[in-house]
Amino acid sequence: MTRKAEIGERLGEVEERIAQACRAAGRDPAEVTLIAITKTYPADDVRILAELGVRDVGENRDQEAAGKAAECADLPLTWHFVGQLQTNKVRSVVGYADVIHSVDRERLARAISKEAVRAGREVTCLVQVALDDDPERGGALAADVPALADVIAAAENVRLGGVMAVAPLGEDPGKAFGRLREIALALQSRHPGAVMVSAGMSGDLSEAVANGATHVRVGTALLGRRKPFVR
Repeated sequence: MTRKAEIGERLGEVEERIAQACRAAGRDPAEVTLIAITKTYPADDVRILAELGVRDVGENRDQEAAGKAAECADLPLTWHFVGQLQTNKVRSVVGYADVIHSVDRERLARAISKEAVRAGREVTCLVQVALDDDPERGGALAADVPALADVIAAAENVRLGGVMAVAPLGEDPGKAFGRLREIALALQSRHPGAVMVSAGMSGDLSEAVANGATHVRVGTALLGRRKPFVR
């Protein structure tokens, strides 16, 4: 089987899983955007995904993403940065990312705004919400989300898109995403345009869709088990 045939088969399976989850939740599958997470995979796979109709691609490490985005600059893609982001990487990430999912502190939001102004770009930012107490996974505490969202919404060249979260390890993802849904709805009452809910990966996308996810981030189910990342 060619790589394109393999990815095409996997893509069909993922799209059917999303469709099934939407049917179970009484939702239209058109409401859910698939983001293909291509970390550790080559630009050739990004090109195959684009040929198969995928338009949203996600990466979580700038040192890998920057070169890949440049190599694929001719493709009609929306690039999503989904990993934890340090301020010293903001200039690079703003150069290619259309959406940054991992904004979890005001200093980072202001840095993104500064670099977006400098680059003459508008970047959509999501508030990453911590659904557990693990600081290594990033995310703003639920109580801090409204203030952070206000900062993003007021920043130049930045658009508040909504929220993102990762289900906590060892917890029922449905319950965790239920909490995210409440946070998302509260945010939308303050900022009606912030309708994006980025939640769900290969193993828990059904629970995410059931709780209102508008974007699911899928890598393994699309491209296979990843090779270890070598620094």
